[in-house]
Amino acid sequence: MNNSRRRMSLLVAGHAVNDLYQGAVPAVVPFLVVERSYGYVAAAGITVAATLLSSVVQPLFGVLTDRRPMPWLVPAGMTFAGVGIGLSGLSDSYLVTWLAVALSGLGVAAYHPEAARLARRVAQDSHVGMSWFAVGGNVGFALGPVLVTPVLAFGGLAWSPLLAVPALVGGVLTAVALRGVHAAATSREAVGRDDWGQFSRLTVVIVARSMVTFGLGTFLAIWVTDRVGGGPAAGAAALVVLFGAGAASTLLGGVLAGRFGRVRVLQVSYAAAVPAVAGVALVPGPAVYLMVALTAVALYVPFSLHVTLGQDYLPNRLGTAGGVTLGLAVSIGGLGSPVVGAIAGVWNLQWGLLSLVVLPIVAWVVARGLRSPVRV
Repeated sequence: MNNSRRRMSLLVAGHAVNDLYQGAVPAVVPFLVVERSYGYVAAAGITVAATLLSSVVQPLFGVLTDRRPMPWLVPAGMTFAGVGIGLSGLSDSYLVTWLAVALSGLGVAAYHPEAARLARRVAQDSHVGMSWFAVGGNVGFALGPVLVTPVLAFGGLAWSPLLAVPALVGGVLTAVALRGVHAAATSREAVGRDDWGQFSRLTVVIVARSMVTFGLGTFLAIWVTDRVGGGPAAGAAALVVLFGAGAASTLLGGVLAGRFGRVRVLQVSYAAAVPAVAGVALVPGPAVYLMVALTAVALYVPFSLHVTLGQDYLPNRLGTAGGVTLGLAVSIGGLGSPVVGAIAGVWNLQWGLLSLVVLPIVAWVVARGLRSPVRV
C-alpha cells in the first residue's frame, strides 16, 4: 500500500470512529426512554444536545483551520466525541445527561473541518478519495447502534463508559500517525473563485436532508418497535438498515455522479426520497424495513457529493466547506427533531414521521437551482 492510500485509510478509519458517536445517540435514546421514562420531547432534546453546540462552533473551527492547520483537533475531537457518550448514562439528572451528549457533539464539531481539509489534500482533489472519506463517516454512523445496543442491553446505562473505548484507542493511534498525514496534506493549495451563492444553496439542501435523517434516527427505533414488535432489537435493526444501506449508497453516489453528473444525481435522489420517507410512516408490518432501505439509498447517494461540491464551490476554504457540509449543515438538522416530537406528542408518531416528507421536497426544489462548479 503506497503512502497516499495508507494515509487515506487512516483518515477513513478515524472518520468512522468519530461518526460512530453520532450514530450512537439515536441508539442510546430508546434506553433513556425505557430506564428514565423520557417522553418524545425529552428524547428529542437529547438529539438536540448532540447537535446544538456542534452547530454553533463548527463554522469557527472551519475558519480557524483555513487560516492555520490544527491537526491536533482530529484526535482531540474524536476523543471528546467518545468521552461524552461514555458519560451519558452515569447520572439520573437530565441536565447532566444533556451536557455529556453536548460534549460529544463538541468533539464531533472539532473533528470535521480539519479532517475534511486533510482528506482533500491527501486525496489530491480526487472525488473518489473523498467519497471513501465520506463512506468512513457513514460506516461509523451505522456502527453506532451495533456498538451501543448489545452493551446497554446487557448492562444498562451504567455500562455507558465502555462506549468510549473506540474513541480513546482511535485518538491515541491517530495522534501517533497524524504527523505523516499532515506533512503530505500541506503540499497543494486550491485555486479558483469561491461561489458563496451556490454554496449557500447547497447548504439549504444539506440542512433539509439532515433534518430527515436526524428525525428518522431519533424516532425510527421507537416507531419500528411499535410497528413490528420484537423489543429494542427490532428498532436497532431498523437503524442498522438505515445507516448500513446509507453507507453502501454513499459509494453508489460516486459511481452515479461519474456517469450522470453530481448535480443531476442530487436532484433525482431527493425526488425519490419523497415517496420513500412517506412509505416508512405508512407501510405496515415488516415491509417497513424495505422502505427504510429505500429511504437510505435516496438520502445517502448524495452524501459524498455534498462534500466535493461544497469544496469545489469554496476551493480556497476547504476547512470551512468541510465543516459545513460534514458538520454544521448536518448537525443543525438535529434541531428539527423536537418539532417531530411535538407533532407526535399532539397527534401520534406516525404523523410526526409524515411531517418529514416536506423536507426532501424542499431539498429537491432548492437543488434544481444548483449548477456544476467551474472547478472540477
